[in-house]
Amino acid sequence: MNLGSTQFVPSSRFCKPIHQMTTIWDEFKSSGYLDSPPPPVIIDIDPIPENQSEDVSSHGNLGSSSRKLHDQQATKPDKVLRRQAQNREAARKSRLRKKAYVQQLEKCKQRLIQLEQERDQSPRQGLYVDGSLDSIHLAAYPERLNQGVATFEMGYGRWVEDQKRLMSELRNAMNSNIGDMELAVYVKNGLNHFYDLFSMKALAVKADAFYIMSGLWRTPAERLFSWIGGFRPSEILKVVSPHLDPLSEQQRLEISLLIRSCQQAEDALSKGMDRLYQIITETIAGDGNYPRQVSSAMEKLQGLITFVSQADHLRQETLQQVYRLLSPSQAARGLLALGDYIQRLQALSSAWASTRHPNCVPSSAHGNGK
Repeated sequence: MNLGSTQFVPSSRFCKPIHQMTTIWDEFKSSGYLDSPPPPVIIDIDPIPENQSEDVSSHGNLGSSSRKLHDQQATKPDKVLRRQAQNREAARKSRLRKKAYVQQLEKCKQRLIQLEQERDQSPRQGLYVDGSLDSIHLAAYPERLNQGVATFEMGYGRWVEDQKRLMSELRNAMNSNIGDMELAVYVKNGLNHFYDLFSMKALAVKADAFYIMSGLWRTPAERLFSWIGGFRPSEILKVVSPHLDPLSEQQRLEISLLIRSCQQAEDALSKGMDRLYQIITETIAGDGNYPRQVSSAMEKLQGLITFVSQADHLRQETLQQVYRLLSPSQAARGLLALGDYIQRLQALSSAWASTRHPNCVPSSAHGNGK
């Protein structure tokens, strides 16, 4: 069932037949009909033979009562009879609407329970460890993963491995003293690799915006510095800038202006996110129909997709602008600095996990113990 398309019947519609009956009753009293005595009713009763059984006598009494009721109904004005029929029909329809409304509420309740269960069973931290997927864990709980999220997880695992390979190739190319033209090819491959990640996220965020926003696909240390599902462009520029020297005065000026532009764009997106959080909070916490509030909040959460897309667009534009400002050798050093920064955050997560779980000894320690 789609919560966004559920139609809720206002409670005032259920009260309409009651008000309508009250109005009819007032009109009926004002007409003076109740004040005047009813006309006499003459009922002819055929004599019953003495030898007739008690069953026949009983049946005759029931028939007599029925005739009395029929004659009394016949004495009422047609207008009153029509109104009474309309009241009965309105009451019947009201009961049907109320029944349908209750059934809709039950369906909403069941759907909400299902959504809560899916949320509790969403992909958990630990599925991605040290740049590789736990395939055994993934195969053991296939029903707990959104298909789009599972595809992204596997794709991101390959992306991390390819990232390590590309950075190794770029480092070897720089050490081999190749020309700027060949070096530019390695740099372009590295940038395209990040663009591929943005494309993967664009598909995954449509499958589960919460998953991308929470950064469950990244290591804990990376999540600590996460901003709208990824790195903050201005911070990355500050990280890689020391590795770009020597820079000309013009390059320093343009990079400084780029950092300032990124900060302004980041502030605008952050304020938009804060406003979205406020709207969702007010929607959930306000008084009203609970299923309708949840449905409205879910519609507003679609804005997360837009914010993640805009943030990734800003990240991609920043990488492209820096690439245009730098020479191939400077761009290569900056790209290596970015790759090293990501790998060191991942290594920090592994070191932190080992201190929290001292019984989990790294494989290298086992090798040293032999």
